Amino acid sequence: MKVIILAAGCGTRLNKYTKDLPKTMLNVFGKTIIQHQVDLFKKLGFQEIIIIKGYKAEKINIEGTKSYINKLYDTTNMVESLFCAQEDLYGDVLISYGDIIFEQRIVEQIITDKSDIGVVVDVAWKDYWKTRYGKIDFDTESLTLNKKGNIIELGQDNPPLDKIDGRYVGLIKLTKSGCEKIKQIYLSAKLLYSGKVWLNNRPFEKVFMTDFIQEMINQNIEIKSIKIKKGWLEFDTNEDYEMLDSLKNYL
Repeated sequence: MKVIILAAGCGTRLNKYTKDLPKTMLNVFGKTIIQHQVDLFKKLGFQEIIIIKGYKAEKINIEGTKSYINKLYDTTNMVESLFCAQEDLYGDVLISYGDIIFEQRIVEQIITDKSDIGVVVDVAWKDYWKTRYGKIDFDTESLTLNKKGNIIELGQDNPPLDKIDGRYVGLIKLTKSGCEKIKQIYLSAKLLYSGKVWLNNRPFEKVFMTDFIQEMINQNIEIKSIKIKKGWLEFDTNEDYEMLDSLKNYL
């Protein structure tokens, strides 16, 4: 299995700390966010570790990794960053957001998962949100599961709480078949929508990963949840980074 780490973004909501540094290079618990990931992936025997760089790309220098540059990082989003590595989207692939850290057990669970497209879902997310925000009805998005554990809705902002069966973590697992499915959808859409509005009234180049996953669902592609309970942190805002001492209890 190989991993593609999406680390091209500017980290605008972490602007107190990212004026001269990609957010994935922020120090967390003694090492950078991305080094936490790389060390774990190496420990677990991943054959290739690929990093998609963009903002301040020259600041991300991790030995033993391969990289691509999203030169349009400031006008695109996660999906476009992922497809900078299109030539490596084959076989078994783990896609990881570059601004998260997670426990080894989560990656081990991903490795053993058999689904073609699996999305990691924290079903105990409310505890994290209470620590992070003091409430659970803030900065949320829909994630609805059916009885089989498949995701049937994802990514709508601030939905009713009964539409939230878990929290999307930012880890996606693909098999060879899963890679072919996402490439087919992306390339077909690019022919029709490049430079135009595509999903959720967003330009093709700026669609969110959650938009893209929802489009796969809409096209009757099975998106399996890989359910976890706790064991991860994301660093999306200045406040997230400043709450390290209290947030570490969630791991």
